[in-house]
Amino acid sequence: MTETLTTGLPVERPDPFNPPAELGILRETEPISRLRFPDGHLGWLVTNYALAREVHADLRFSSRSELHHILREVGGQAVPQQPPAQPGMFIGQDAPDHTRYRKLLTGQFTVRRMNQLMPRVEQIVAEHLAGLRAHGSPVDLVEHFALPVPSMVICELLGVPYEEREGFQRDTGAALSLNRPFEEIRAAFDRVLEFVADLVARKRAEPGDDMLSGLIATGELDDEEVANMGLLLLVAGHETTANMLGLGTFLLLTRPDQLRLLRDDPALVDNAVEELMRYLSIIHFGTTRTALEDVGIGGVVVRAGETVSISVTAANRDPERFERPDEFDVTRSASGHLGFGHGVHQCLGQQLARIEMRVGYAALFREFPDLRLAVPAAEVRMRTDMAIYGVHELPVAFS
Repeated sequence: MTETLTTGLPVERPDPFNPPAELGILRETEPISRLRFPDGHLGWLVTNYALAREVHADLRFSSRSELHHILREVGGQAVPQQPPAQPGMFIGQDAPDHTRYRKLLTGQFTVRRMNQLMPRVEQIVAEHLAGLRAHGSPVDLVEHFALPVPSMVICELLGVPYEEREGFQRDTGAALSLNRPFEEIRAAFDRVLEFVADLVARKRAEPGDDMLSGLIATGELDDEEVANMGLLLLVAGHETTANMLGLGTFLLLTRPDQLRLLRDDPALVDNAVEELMRYLSIIHFGTTRTALEDVGIGGVVVRAGETVSISVTAANRDPERFERPDEFDVTRSASGHLGFGHGVHQCLGQQLARIEMRVGYAALFREFPDLRLAVPAAEVRMRTDMAIYGVHELPVAFS
């Protein structure tokens, strides 16, 4: 096969909801192609669904953060390779460390326990919708609904005092920015970790009925490990779902035919959530793995030490896996999408995220039947400057 060289991952979207056209072309012509990373490293880009699943599932491809070359620039500069993940930072680790930490968390994220949270999620959603109505039209849906709902849920789950949220939300936003200098991003990340570490110390002294206290009670983790695990859960638990609620609402408000189907048949909300995850793919830089040995895949040999970037946005639009992939269809069964990842690192909190989205979308469009954009769609500011895609604000109106 001919090796096409792409310098940097295409991320500029032709419209707010579709991936870059170049990714689709590569998927059809060369589903695993050469990619030059910002630091000059020559690695690979995967754009095909089957190959994406294969790389995610093959343990010869490592998740260890110190092995990866970083795909995205920050502040206009290449990000240096990172040191080994700190204890508890399981997202950047392989077995046996990853296995041990994930096993401890799996018991905290059972489907049964997540379903038991449903009434509380419904209550939180109802309270914030009442706040929307009390605020009056127009209103920023992100500030008053999409961000605070998952933020309150994850705070209660972890045992984070909700009144302390503003500091960590501000620092989390800074840590996920692509425009700030790397030193500022690292400092913001460290402040969030310091906040969680202080919280863990408080939980050890005075345990509660929450996930951090539960991790401490296992007796298998020290405070550093609990703090790092808590940091990952806190950031992932509110940033990803918040952006899905905001961006998903934006999409539905621009697709009145699909929104009508959802309003006419509320039972479609489960399908709609999976289709939104597939269609929007907010982790727009995808996932990263590095080969531990030479691996033959897709007709090429990925050499040991080469980093592979997996474009989830392209894989979730693969016509070999999803019929009419560029059409948004709430009646579609989009099961098997890669929005929550695949393999041993598949998202632990996916059931909680699903519950928050199902409850959130259903209640929002039920309580506000005439919800509409308060500005032209072209004026909505997109999070192209952030590691997680979405909308910065979503001005909406209602009667």
